[in-house]
Amino acid sequence: MAGITNAAFRTLCREFSGGRGLFVSEMITTRAMVERNAKTMRLIHFDAGEKPRSIQLYGVDPATVGRAARMVAEEDLADHIDLNFGCPVPKVTRRGGGSALPYKRPLLRAILRAAVRGAGGLPVTMKMRKGIDEDHLTYLDAGRIAVEEGVSAIALHGRTAAQHYGGQADWEAIARLKEAVPEIPVLGNGDIWSAADAVRMMRETGCDGVVVGRGCLGRPWLFADLVAAFDEPGSPPARPTLREVAEVMVRHARLLGEWLDDEERGVIDFRKHVAWYLKGFSAGSASRGRLAVAASLDELRALLGELDLDQPWPVGAEGPRGRTSGKNRVALPEGWLDDPCDVAALAPDAELATSGG
Repeated sequence: MAGITNAAFRTLCREFSGGRGLFVSEMITTRAMVERNAKTMRLIHFDAGEKPRSIQLYGVDPATVGRAARMVAEEDLADHIDLNFGCPVPKVTRRGGGSALPYKRPLLRAILRAAVRGAGGLPVTMKMRKGIDEDHLTYLDAGRIAVEEGVSAIALHGRTAAQHYGGQADWEAIARLKEAVPEIPVLGNGDIWSAADAVRMMRETGCDGVVVGRGCLGRPWLFADLVAAFDEPGSPPARPTLREVAEVMVRHARLLGEWLDDEERGVIDFRKHVAWYLKGFSAGSASRGRLAVAASLDELRALLGELDLDQPWPVGAEGPRGRTSGKNRVALPEGWLDDPCDVAALAPDAELATSGG
């Protein structure tokens, strides 16, 4: 969700949720944070209404992660720290980070210990995947290490790094993790496209809550559905017309412009969201193409006004959005799989110097 879960999108999602839930920042590289990289420091900005403030950290060096956690606590930068051990993208895993890191059990333990100590009284959680691939599963070992090192909760995406976002998420793995670490909450992630999916995941796995990723792309009202489903089981989900969706699209683009202090940059950044919002609606390739190059709020409004805005919510509008590729070769440091306890091969510059997408 790099490049997506910025302050603007979090504001929109929080509005739909009525302030319920936890909306996490983009992935922040701990090296860039302790070096006070300008882009990174902007990404950790939270709006005044964001409570609790949740920051997502990524790192491969225990000392650096510990320093970053201390910064968060001592400078009051956030109220909660979430450590990312689930990212499967090559620029992260080839350096030993993200979903590659839990394979090195001692390194994982050292990072968690440094983060928890550095955070003081702030809660530290972690997200992870099942493992690198089906031959190198790590989630049960990682779960036990997390409990022993004082992590407050664990989120498991029921896929391996090799799967990326392809195939179907393994919800049974979430159930097995819940059984293995009863001491702390386990949150499930993967293939939650509707509130009904979230309710079913909790019922089938016994997990304590859910984490939504791609399911909210172009669907920020999903969080209103989630609140309703848990408060009043059986509540019907939101089914906005295209006119209502268009209003949300303009609101989203405006928020991005306010966050970036530049309307044009905000609309340009919004372009990647257009296809997600319009999935299932009849818009036509020419109209979609023009919307994807809009450069101002007025232009965005005008182009949306050319569509048949009275269209009802379309059948088949739910389901996968974003990346869906699977069965990828995982990029790893040379010799990474030789020994789960050896981390000597990790390069000194293994951690990325910049954050976000």
